[in-house]
Amino acid sequence: MSSLKPKTMTPMGRNNAHLTQSICVYCGSGPGKNTAYVEAARHLGNELAANGLGLVYGGGSLGLMGEVARATLSAGSSVTGIIPEFLSEREMMLKDVTHLHVVDDMHVRKQMMFDTSDAFVALPGGIGTLEELVEQLTWSQLGRHTKPIVVANIAGFWDPFLELLAHMRSEAFIRTGLEVGFKIVETADDIVPTIQAAWGRLTPQGVHEDAIAKL
Repeated sequence: MSSLKPKTMTPMGRNNAHLTQSICVYCGSGPGKNTAYVEAARHLGNELAANGLGLVYGGGSLGLMGEVARATLSAGSSVTGIIPEFLSEREMMLKDVTHLHVVDDMHVRKQMMFDTSDAFVALPGGIGTLEELVEQLTWSQLGRHTKPIVVANIAGFWDPFLELLAHMRSEAFIRTGLEVGFKIVETADDIVPTIQAAWGRLTPQGVHEDAIAKL
């Protein structure tokens, strides 16, 4: 286990090498009311492993967090858990992950999750999940990274959020040139293929091919 100190985000990059590409999954520390949420978390873990992808997540053993982590581990892929020390007991830190980092605070946690991930997925969750998703959308909107972001709208969970974004757009707070770049999927089956398709449209330097064509 390690404790990291805060650092400045490196745009469109990571500060350490990977043996495999890793997907950061934001999700709830509870299971939710709809059993479809747990099923989606488990299925995503299996799909990550089946495609040779690692998981980066918040380090807990409860709720959807625990489900996706245990499914990924059971299917034979690597799991990196990143958790602030003050949450290690509250979220019942999962100790049997491949790499476990206990960090100083939430800011360090989110920075490290960004640095060690190649794409981001939002499963159903609460305020923390929403905050993490919105932060990545903001960084993307401001041009700080081009990593794919997928909103997994399982059983319509994210419909109210998507309606809010549409309202912001209709009220001209999301304007031309400030679009929010992400993909929406309805099932766990579509998450990994959507990310892989997005990676296919990026060069190794993280620049969209259609942007190069305009040069």
